[in-house]
Amino acid sequence: MIFLVPFITGFFLSFFAIKFAAPYAAKVGLVDLPNARKLHDGAVPLIGGVGIFFSVMMASTLFIEYSRILNLYIISSALILFIGVLDDRYDLSVRLRIIAQVIIASILIFGAESYLTSLGNIFYFVEIKLGYLGVLVTVLAVIGSINAFNMVDGIDGLAGMLSIVTFTSLAFLFYQVGNPWFILPILFIAAIMAYLCFNLRWPFASVQKVFMGDAGSMLIGLTVVWLLVTGTESINKAFSPVIALYLIAIPLMDMTAIMYRRLKKGHSPFKPDRDHLHHIFERAGYSRKQTLARITLLSAILAMIGILGELLAVPEAIMFVGFLVIFAAYNWALAHVWQILTWIRRNG
Repeated sequence: MIFLVPFITGFFLSFFAIKFAAPYAAKVGLVDLPNARKLHDGAVPLIGGVGIFFSVMMASTLFIEYSRILNLYIISSALILFIGVLDDRYDLSVRLRIIAQVIIASILIFGAESYLTSLGNIFYFVEIKLGYLGVLVTVLAVIGSINAFNMVDGIDGLAGMLSIVTFTSLAFLFYQVGNPWFILPILFIAAIMAYLCFNLRWPFASVQKVFMGDAGSMLIGLTVVWLLVTGTESINKAFSPVIALYLIAIPLMDMTAIMYRRLKKGHSPFKPDRDHLHHIFERAGYSRKQTLARITLLSAILAMIGILGELLAVPEAIMFVGFLVIFAAYNWALAHVWQILTWIRRNG
């Protein structure tokens, strides 16, 4: 029952906010037009992120106890949403987006005095303490998370489903230790599910299709990394730092792998292309719904491994090495994807 009322409130606030705003999107230029990379029909409103933000912020005033930290989070979220809306409307430069993300990260870090102070015992008995270097590491983590969820938002439902996997994991881990911030991911799950009703047009086929836009993916990325830092640094610690890698495994690995491949080709790491994991699934012959289901399942499996590792108190060093092995296998599989598919088809 403690989850039900916030969830229902968040869902309907998001649903009606998106339904109300969608008809006005074209008037303010917040629409996504098809091009060589964006294969969809007609101009699609980019107001999913605005609806999610409205829902979460309104519901948070009802279900989360007011505090200075909550106030700082709302301010930071509003700023990242504003930058995202400007990017959706005017296609801001990478430099301007990064500068804005650094400033917004600094508001949370210095205002809330919350940043990564340790990477945990990832080298067995040696704890990697960061001290003030943790400020820089946290800023980089914020930039990484924002852009990871932004980059993975390539097919209908993907960023939404992957973020639901992450927020569900965070809500469970926070609730396990009695950390009151478990309500925030619950509100995001509800708001994103309402958005997916429009984005996937299910179960309401008659609703107008919308995208979350950069505003939505940036908001999700900022919130995820802030909750990850809170979960590892708060007094009632919810999980060890290495577990965070498993909770955002697919967006993190996809971003890292794609940026590495771009740099290897001599391109900008932020230059858009069609070499993401979901593009590879599509070129392999899977439909978008099949691609969405498979990537979401993979993300859920990796998140579950992380949760079990935390609950069973698996040594952090083993979890860290395990993630490195998974990432190495992921990178190898992407580099040899066509050979793997050929083998599967021959032996299928």
